[in-house]
Amino acid sequence: MRRFLFRSQQADNFCNSIGILQQYAPPSNFPEFEKSVSKPGQQTQEDYPQLFATLIARTAKDIDVLIDSLPSEEASPELQAANLRRLEVENQEAARRLEEVVQQGEVLLEQIQKALHDIAESQLSMQHLDEAPPN
Repeated sequence: MRRFLFRSQQADNFCNSIGILQQYAPPSNFPEFEKSVSKPGQQTQEDYPQLFATLIARTAKDIDVLIDSLPSEEASPELQAANLRRLEVENQEAARRLEEVVQQGEVLLEQIQKALHDIAESQLSMQHLDEAPPN
């Protein structure tokens, strides 16, 4: 599906580029045609050629990245299975590290909440002392 989207996007880029060329390119004279072409006034040309060149190059690069990410024809099923096992081990290790970090975060959160509770208690005690009538 993704490959189709890039192809469609690239086709749109090419079609738009041709449309801009037709719109802004000066007409050419062809001696074999009898019909003369009237030359329209010079139109302000924006940076469409650069824009479409950039879009086409970017989409082509995206397509190349997708193609490079596909498994090669030379990759045997055993090699692909080994790569999948390696990725699964890496994924499990990352999940284990994530669990450790979450646990550490929960411990820190508990400590912070306790400290905030102690601070609030201290402030309340101070307020009661300030409000107490002098003896």
